[in-house]
Amino acid sequence: MSTGKYDFSIAIGGAAGQGIATPGNIVAQMMARRGLHINAYNAYQSIVRGGHIFLTIRARDDFSRSHGDKLDLLLCLNQDTMDRHLDLMVSGTRVLFNSDDINPGTPASGVELCGLPISELTDNSRNRLVQNTVALGAFMHLSGLDFEILEESTRQRFARQGEVVVEENVSVARAGYQYALENFTPFPIPAPLGEKPLAIWTGNDALAMGGAAAGVKFYAAYPMSPSTGVLHWMAKNARDLGIMVRQMEDEIAVANTVIGAAHSGVRSMCATSGGGFALMTEAIGMAGMMEVPAVFINVQRAGPSTGVPTKTEQGDLWQALGASQGDFERVVVAPFNSLDAFNTMPELFNLTDQLQIPGIVLSDLLISEGTSTVDPDLVDVYPEINRGELITESTGSKEYMRYESTESGVSPRALPGLEGHIHIVATDEHDENSLLISDEFTDPHKRRKMVEKRARKIINLENMVPSPSIEGEEDADVTLVGWGSTYNVIKDAIPMLKESGIKVNHLPIKWIVPLHKKTIEELLSKSNKTIIVENNYSGQFARYLRSETGITADGYIRKYDGEPFAPHHIVEAVKEQLAGKTKISVPYQEIMV
Repeated sequence: MSTGKYDFSIAIGGAAGQGIATPGNIVAQMMARRGLHINAYNAYQSIVRGGHIFLTIRARDDFSRSHGDKLDLLLCLNQDTMDRHLDLMVSGTRVLFNSDDINPGTPASGVELCGLPISELTDNSRNRLVQNTVALGAFMHLSGLDFEILEESTRQRFARQGEVVVEENVSVARAGYQYALENFTPFPIPAPLGEKPLAIWTGNDALAMGGAAAGVKFYAAYPMSPSTGVLHWMAKNARDLGIMVRQMEDEIAVANTVIGAAHSGVRSMCATSGGGFALMTEAIGMAGMMEVPAVFINVQRAGPSTGVPTKTEQGDLWQALGASQGDFERVVVAPFNSLDAFNTMPELFNLTDQLQIPGIVLSDLLISEGTSTVDPDLVDVYPEINRGELITESTGSKEYMRYESTESGVSPRALPGLEGHIHIVATDEHDENSLLISDEFTDPHKRRKMVEKRARKIINLENMVPSPSIEGEEDADVTLVGWGSTYNVIKDAIPMLKESGIKVNHLPIKWIVPLHKKTIEELLSKSNKTIIVENNYSGQFARYLRSETGITADGYIRKYDGEPFAPHHIVEAVKEQLAGKTKISVPYQEIMV
């Protein structure tokens, strides 16, 4: 149980088809409206019905970075959830369940079993999902919240289904609340009021909104979890925002249409996961050769092949680094969380336009399908837009050299159809005036000139994005190095390690390409012990860092069971490595099994 500041976690477990999303969404919305920060993670299976789903929602009165380590309230919608997770509950926690159907077993000392006689409370309703609404009513009492708050949320949630459905749900929720009031002990710390109501979004929402804010006017996709939420947001808001959205027949078509739209001068993007990204890679190379700016989002999941479609992993780093054949320039970025994902999109589009290169975003299921709150004041929907060397008006009779060899490597880019700016855009190598080298005797000097011209772009790229920096104490015992979505859980683990007398700082890496090699070398040269944290088996970032800088870490924390890190995984791994027990720690997520 939490002490001091409010830190409350509820888990809802059941099978696909038992309506877990609805109570989860209502709890999240109620907490966000109270100004509490939430972080939610849903561990679910790749099946329509059955299986095991475990939704965890953490609410805090300050920023909630991860779904945390503990549970305060377990809501069991079936026997399987009770059997799997009762052992996680400790003294002071509560377990809500349908006492008509579920045998609670023997909990640890101090765990309060809160059985709800669902048939009695619902007048023997045949609607199996009604137990969820009854449990929500009981949750309100346990959390110290007034029933009117739930009634308002319930009416909004079921309004489209008609007044009869609304009244039924309000009635059974009130019955659950009253029963809990008469039979269960509420938590000692009621849910407080925050400073102001907060908004709720997923990482996919943030990526889509960031693209819209950046001026995206064309979006294409083929549905592939866990990236499909970007398509859903775009399709829902396309008409109001003037965005053309197309669901294509496959990811090859997606990539080609995005590049075609970008070539015409429209900011364009798409999102997929590793399997779809694999199909896009030849087209990404085409964008590199034609020097067309477009953005490709890879929301990573556990692979290879179909892998585990509904689980998270950071396994596609080398796929992004090596996407397509040959040498060509690209930007690769791995945002830390949802807000960072939103802010990164306009920044990335500016870079791709200025340098005329493709951009790749590495998100993952943890970020993209994770739900969190955000302060609306932190969301800048009117960011700076920089289209780079984009020619939109005729400049006279001077011969236009689309791929002119400039000092920066960036050539003036004219939109197709502009008078006096005729040029060829193709996948073959070309000369400065865009004529294809493959159509004549291949001049090695021309080929070399074009390769070097494109390569000069990357020289400036490192100065165009912020360098990484150490977060935390300078004289730390351990420096934890992470990239992308490990940011939040490492931030949560650091104060826990400090309480144990271990001083830890953090070097988070967001920009994968460009990699600020000299800065990283300088920062890590001062580290007493370096440990790299990542969500994959082979240590993909560790290998990349070593290949680019020669740095070999002192230790590694890796996780590849499909579930994300929890703070205690980092804490326990650091302790065992400092004790000399191992150099590679592989934590196991108990809560999500």
